[in-house]
Amino acid sequence: MSKNALVSFKGTKNINTEIQLTGSKSECNRALIISALSNKLVKVDNLSNAADTVTLDGILNSLREDSELKNEDSRLVDVGPAGTAMRFLSAYLSAKNGNFLLTGTERMKKRPIGILAEALKTIGADISYAESDGFPPLNINGPLNQKTAEVKIKGDISSQYISALLMIAPILPKGLTLEIEGELTSRPYVDMTLDMLAEVGIKHTWNENSISIEPQAFKAGTLVVEPDWSAASYWYGIAALADEAEISLPALKEKSLQGDSQIQKIMKIFGVATSKTETGISIINLGLSLDTDQVLDLKTCPDLAQTIIVIAAALGKNMSLTGLETLKIKETDRIAALQNELAKIGVTLTENNLVYTLNTDKLHFPEKMTVATYEDHRMAMAFAPLALLINEVEIEDMQVVEKSYPHFWEDLKKAGFDVSVH
Repeated sequence: MSKNALVSFKGTKNINTEIQLTGSKSECNRALIISALSNKLVKVDNLSNAADTVTLDGILNSLREDSELKNEDSRLVDVGPAGTAMRFLSAYLSAKNGNFLLTGTERMKKRPIGILAEALKTIGADISYAESDGFPPLNINGPLNQKTAEVKIKGDISSQYISALLMIAPILPKGLTLEIEGELTSRPYVDMTLDMLAEVGIKHTWNENSISIEPQAFKAGTLVVEPDWSAASYWYGIAALADEAEISLPALKEKSLQGDSQIQKIMKIFGVATSKTETGISIINLGLSLDTDQVLDLKTCPDLAQTIIVIAAALGKNMSLTGLETLKIKETDRIAALQNELAKIGVTLTENNLVYTLNTDKLHFPEKMTVATYEDHRMAMAFAPLALLINEVEIEDMQVVEKSYPHFWEDLKKAGFDVSVH
């Protein structure tokens, strides 16, 4: 049975703390696939304890232990709610020897995979849909028999499809050339994949909308995972809503592979500054929240959307945002989830021609607010900082944070929040 968290913050809203964040889920999941493709020639350091990463690591380890499976043996691979694992394993298993049924939760079965599966089939993968066309579960019979080295893929749906293909490219007999059709969503995540491959000797060329990787060997090395900038974003939210805040985040780099490091620049609008320290970074509330008419484009960092929208709403900022198209196919329909929960404080989020407008003219704070999480970790963590402005914030299904930030509630307590479980 799921438990709820009752979050409050009594007394002066001054926060001065140091928070050691877990490793980046995005980096970890790529590093684990790269390590597996290299037959463990590549090691991974500072592995995340996020549930998605633990799931992927466990699956890859068990597949390695069962590598003696004969072709006629079929293997069930269940990723649960781990979307990144679903995308990356679709490509990985296609390149490996064996028959697999790749599945996940009921929500996962509603998250599209067709664009990636069809791209893999074009290359030569033997993939079929076990239930609904274009959606998991997938029947995968590997290894693929490569027919072509060239494949087209839409760039505006999910960068994870592109990363999944790029990571298997070096071990394919013909290599791979990806022609990206349309605008590329979340480019920093594709850059991250290519940068991590480069760290272990894999070269690529990127000309206009075409990325090519020749067949080549991985070189021995260690991929050191940076702490998670997505997790850091919630501390920026907390700093913005506090009266005073100075929060140290060790080992984070101002210049990072992670697209969500853009939170540093975005949160200047809300009066939160970032400074480099000897051990990492420090974030400080300057008390200088700016009025802005700019339209905020989150196309390259959509996982920051909930944090930013909730903080803007709480601070009474009417603003417009774009680049939120992928939010509807995440762990939940994040647009609908935000609209439902923001309505509880009188705030609306409306869409017109892909521009989302936040209206806070009727903003009010009740004595107590209960937040539904919709099986989405980011809903829980984006709304929890409202406890700085609302006497009690109840977060339903508090364990949902285990997907990416298992120690979130403990870290909130360290910062001075009262968190009770019921």
